[in-house]
Amino acid sequence: MSEIPHALSAICDALADHPTLEELDLSDNAFGGRCAENMVNFLQTNQSVQRFKLNNNGMGPAGGTIIANAIAKNAETSKAQGKTSNLRTVVCGRNRLENGSAAAWAKAFAAHENLREVRLPQNGIRPEGIKQLAEGLSKCKNLESLDLQDNTATESGTRAISAALPSWPNLQSLNLSDLLLSPKGGISLATALGKGTNPHLHTLKLQFGEIDARAIHILAKAIQEHLKDLTCLELNGNRADSEDACIEQIRDALASHGHEDALDERKYLSLWIHASWY
Repeated sequence: MSEIPHALSAICDALADHPTLEELDLSDNAFGGRCAENMVNFLQTNQSVQRFKLNNNGMGPAGGTIIANAIAKNAETSKAQGKTSNLRTVVCGRNRLENGSAAAWAKAFAAHENLREVRLPQNGIRPEGIKQLAEGLSKCKNLESLDLQDNTATESGTRAISAALPSWPNLQSLNLSDLLLSPKGGISLATALGKGTNPHLHTLKLQFGEIDARAIHILAKAIQEHLKDLTCLELNGNRADSEDACIEQIRDALASHGHEDALDERKYLSLWIHASWY
C-alpha cells in the first residue's frame, strides 16, 4: 500500500499542466484521506479540467477538506489570471465527508460559479453541513443537476435547499432521496417548487424523505402549474398511501402534461412508512 501515494502523485503531477484535459476520474480507488495531498498540485494548477470525479475513495472529513480547498484555490488562480473557471462537474460521493468538510466544499462551490453538476451522495453530511452546502451552491446560477442522496437534512437543511432553489433557474435534476427531509421540510421544498423558478426540472427524487400528504398536495399543484417537463418523480417511502387523494393529485398533475408514467408505480406500492424507522 505504500506505493499508492507515489503512484497517485505521479499521475496527477503529470496531468497538472495538461492543456486539453477535460475529465479526471479517480473513483473507486482505496486512497483514503492520507492521499489527498497527492492530488493538491493537480487540483490547484490544472485550468482545463471540466469534470472531476472522486467517488468512493474513503477520503474522510480531513481528506475532503484538503480536496475542497485545492479546488477553491484553482478558482482563485483562474480569477487572478482574468479567466473563468472551466470546472463544470464535481462528483465526490461515498467519501465520509461529513460536516467537517462541508464549509470547505461550500467555499469551493461558491468560487466555481459555472458549475453545472454536483454529486455528493452518501457522505454522512448532517443538517448544518447541508445548510452550508446549499448556501455555497446558491452562487452557482447555472447549476443543472444536484445529488445529495443519503445524507441527513431534516427541516433546517431542507429549508436551506428550498431557499437556494430560486438561484438555479436551469435546474434539471434534483436528487434528495433518503435525506430525511421531514414533514415541515417537505412543505418548504414543495412550496419553493411552486414558485415556478425551476421550470426545466425533469427529474425529482424524494424517496424516503418523511414528507407527508400536506407537502404532496402542494407538490401536485407545483407540478400542475410549473413543472411541465417533469418526466421522473420518485416519492416511494414517504408518509402517504398509494391510494391517498394527494397521490391521485400527483398522477393527475403529471398526466396533464402528458407524463402519466413519470411516477414509478412499481416502486410505489408500499409508500407509507413509520417515523420510528428513523
